[in-house]
Amino acid sequence: MNSVVHFEMPYTNRDRMAKFYESAFGWQTEKLGKDMENYVVATTTETGENHRPIEPGAINGGFFKKSADRPAQYPSVVIAVDDIKDATKKVEAAGGKALGEPMDIPGIGRYVSFSDTEGNRVSMLQPLHDTMKH
Repeated sequence: MNSVVHFEMPYTNRDRMAKFYESAFGWQTEKLGKDMENYVVATTTETGENHRPIEPGAINGGFFKKSADRPAQYPSVVIAVDDIKDATKKVEAAGGKALGEPMDIPGIGRYVSFSDTEGNRVSMLQPLHDTMKH
């Protein structure tokens, strides 16, 4: 069974977004640079040395900058998979549609978004290491 390990949401103004989630929920945010497409990592729960949540079932997430050239930019979940190419084939065989080709995220793993049969945008991540799961 593949579990949900991360969530993602888009932002328009990352400083405003970070301030909101820090103030409203006490989340910690880490603003990454242009080499990581200005992604913002959101820590929503206490993590251990391996950066994984201590509380079973808890996940962390992140925010990506909205872009006019990307499809379906909505809040979504990220599902960990062992083999992203195989998982993409299974998604498509089950009636989903990959939104592009898997891409490398340096230091994290391989990532691709897809639409499910209900039109929801969901993503898959083949982590480089098990310890990279949020």
